[in-house]
Amino acid sequence: MADPGTQPYRFEVKPTADTHFGWLRTRLSVERTLMSWVRTAMALIGFGFTIVQFFEHLQATAGVGAALRPQAPRYLGLALIAAGVFALLISIWQYRKVVHYLWSNEFKPVAGLGDVVRVTPLYAVAIALIFIGLFAFGAVFVRAV
Repeated sequence: MADPGTQPYRFEVKPTADTHFGWLRTRLSVERTLMSWVRTAMALIGFGFTIVQFFEHLQATAGVGAALRPQAPRYLGLALIAAGVFALLISIWQYRKVVHYLWSNEFKPVAGLGDVVRVTPLYAVAIALIFIGLFAFGAVFVRAV
């Protein structure tokens, strides 16, 4: 048995068809996970903004009594929007770490893709959604109720 201190990696990676397709499945799984987080963040941001708008219009409706806590929907909306933005930031950070690991020198023979461009359009969607969330947070925060 070899001394664990002399081995450069935790395990030996052999470039076979099985390991290549396993690497591809893992890479696509990471992509699907980020897409799920984008979908979740979009729902949180949208629900937060909708709650604020709904209760603002409800309070402005004639014949509706005064709310016990009129600022509660605004705070809930801000919390949901912030949760969506933070969830997206954390998921992008996690995605970058895992993808960087999958493209490390240890797995290059298994990937079998050489030096191809490794940019995904999902980054643009996620970053755009972060800006939309920040804009929605600012619009709700600044708006005087």
